[in-house]
Amino acid sequence: MANGLETENDTWDAGDMGCGELVMLLRIRLRTMPGGLLRVVARDSGAPEDIPAWCRMTRNDLVRHDPATHSFWIRARADWA
Repeated sequence: MANGLETENDTWDAGDMGCGELVMLLRIRLRTMPGGLLRVVARDSGAPEDIPAWCRMTRNDLVRHDPATHSFWIRARADWA
């Protein structure tokens, strides 16, 4: 933990991938790391609305969002194994 912020277990650059494909691949990644913290870089214009909504619907924890770097830190559900 640096500067009071947790360090991610993995980073995934989704680039300009649209919401449908992004959340499908995000789900696959998070399921492989129950309780882990994933940094997702998503540059799609809908990502700032879509990723938080998806996290709420799937009970994954959106820990932080940094609009300047298009980054989202998401903690995978612990019960996804």
